[in-house]
Amino acid sequence: MGISLQKGERVSLEKVSPGLEAVFVGLGWDVNKTDTGNDFDLDASVFLLGENEKLVSDSHLVFYNNTKSPDPDHSVEHMGDNLTGAGEGDDEVVIINLKKVPDEVQKITFVVTIYDAEKRGQNFGQVSNAFVRLVDVKTKEEVLRYDLTEDYSIETAMIMGELYKKDGQWRMSAIGDGYEGGLPAILNRFS
Repeated sequence: MGISLQKGERVSLEKVSPGLEAVFVGLGWDVNKTDTGNDFDLDASVFLLGENEKLVSDSHLVFYNNTKSPDPDHSVEHMGDNLTGAGEGDDEVVIINLKKVPDEVQKITFVVTIYDAEKRGQNFGQVSNAFVRLVDVKTKEEVLRYDLTEDYSIETAMIMGELYKKDGQWRMSAIGDGYEGGLPAILNRFS
């Protein structure tokens, strides 16, 4: 079992898992037993940001419709869209080769949004047990985990956490910031 982070906590990956080269980032959630008349479809997106905390380019947004980062090594790869969130464990997974992420990328931000939330009358208040976790690809051991515990009754997009470089080393920060306006609200922030 890895380290459990609280909102706002930061930790050096080198300190908690020396020599860590590649991680899979699992994002998961459950839908509360409410009937909105529509299925819930939550989507994980990864924003690859430069020093200015903006997307390096449009192709540096990795999600179900653009599953690989534009660098030659495809250092960040989204493993596909889960349309229902059914089942235990990770609902969507992103694999990151930390050693091959280009220097132009200084921050990797993990976002979960509710697809068509406004039209379907859905928000994160109807979602429970949301989490983001980092697992060492080599050992398959969980390194870090952040469980979302706050109630977000109007938000339709969440910044779950971010990996960022400091002094040449990757660190993880548990964010847990909610936004109204879905993915467009997050795009506005990082574009």
